Amino acid sequence: MFRPRGASPPDTGFIKKGTTSAGVQRQYSGTAGRTENCQIGVFAAYASGRGRALVDRELYIPKSWAEDRERRRAAKIPDDQAFATKGELARRMVLRTLVSPLPITWVTAGSAYGQESRFRRLLEQSGVGYVLAVPKSQFTVGCPRIEGLFAQAPAEAWEEISCGDGAKGPGLYHWAAVRLPAVAEFDYQGEVPHRMRWALARRSISRPDEIAYYLAYTPLEITVPELVRIAGSRWAIEECFQAAKNECGLDQYEVRRYVGWYRHITLAMLAHAFLAVTAHQAAEKGAKPVREQGPSRSQWRRFGDSWQLVVPGPRTCAYAEADTTR
Repeated sequence: MFRPRGASPPDTGFIKKGTTSAGVQRQYSGTAGRTENCQIGVFAAYASGRGRALVDRELYIPKSWAEDRERRRAAKIPDDQAFATKGELARRMVLRTLVSPLPITWVTAGSAYGQESRFRRLLEQSGVGYVLAVPKSQFTVGCPRIEGLFAQAPAEAWEEISCGDGAKGPGLYHWAAVRLPAVAEFDYQGEVPHRMRWALARRSISRPDEIAYYLAYTPLEITVPELVRIAGSRWAIEECFQAAKNECGLDQYEVRRYVGWYRHITLAMLAHAFLAVTAHQAAEKGAKPVREQGPSRSQWRRFGDSWQLVVPGPRTCAYAEADTTR
């Protein structure tokens, strides 16, 4: 990630009608924006200047399923598959990603993961930088709520910065940054600053009451515009969901059993990664991107005979729940 490489974890929901699909129950679906009868998958996406793709996945098994042995066996959920929260699933994927050949410098994720101190501590202990969304009630050093750090910020503390191009053009917001105490290490000179912690706030220009908050863990030489670009790179995973659903059938399945879900999702992820690699190879050979008409033409480009969703920014690994609707 300098030129950044990274990962991000979110989750997505697969809406279902029955009660026998592994892990299905009434739960919140981000795709639907409400509580639905659905399965939830937690995913990791890898993003760099060369492209982005989904690289890991876990099916969330709710506690009601974990405690129902007959239902688990009918769905072929392994007996040793104990209940794990979405945060725990994300931490597993982080550890797998860090020991993989993928070069990871930054991790981004939504507030459901950023608010977990264990998730942040795992990244810090692994020496990986992060920019993680957190709720406004998040506790920070010296202030009970992160929103309190920015409540009295003067007008000049807010700077208009783009966090990357989206479907409607540059993602321009007002951003403010607060340096938190440095993380120190001991060497032969004694205690020396090693890393910085930050609190960030992103305010809508047209609706200033809409403010999002982030916590960051970074090298000492980081700049605020770089932090903003990394924060914006989290949307790579949403773009991966969109591409994998539209082009590779990520959410188009009828399987009900645990193993069947993993087989379908893994094949769809493989197809999506293949398209991303093919698009990059075509671009390296000089194929010019051809814009097509459509609602997302500012993001989707054709390279040779394949497609790529092009969003500039750092290489980041993003983790999230995937709420994808059939």
